[in-house]
Amino acid sequence: QVQLVESGGGLVQAGESLRLSCAASGRAVSLYAIGWFRQAPGKEREFVAVSRPSGGSTYYADSVKGRFAISRDSAMNTVVLQMNSLTPEDTAVYYCAADPTRRGTTNPRTYDYWGQGTQVTVSS
Repeated sequence: QVQLVESGGGLVQAGESLRLSCAASGRAVSLYAIGWFRQAPGKEREFVAVSRPSGGSTYYADSVKGRFAISRDSAMNTVVLQMNSLTPEDTAVYYCAADPTRRGTTNPRTYDYWGQGTQVTVSS
């Protein structure tokens, strides 16, 4: 099975950017759809973006479309989430997750493997 470790979180001001990485070990990321999710205090975990291995398709939540970009680095066995024009509403713990069926849905329950999360805090 695959193990996932997120990194790159931190404290930034509104309008700034962050680059989150999801490093995989044990199996190649090319075997999985990789999704990014986030969870703010008191809220449910919500879908952010997904990268599917078939044809390299991606999909984004409306709230991040045009600001966030997900990409794969097969050589590094990593999936990156580039986050631009951050707002305080983006503050949350960000998680990456792997779906071995490769469907890459927006439902977190369809993902079998999760990282430990990385905190993103955006100040106004």
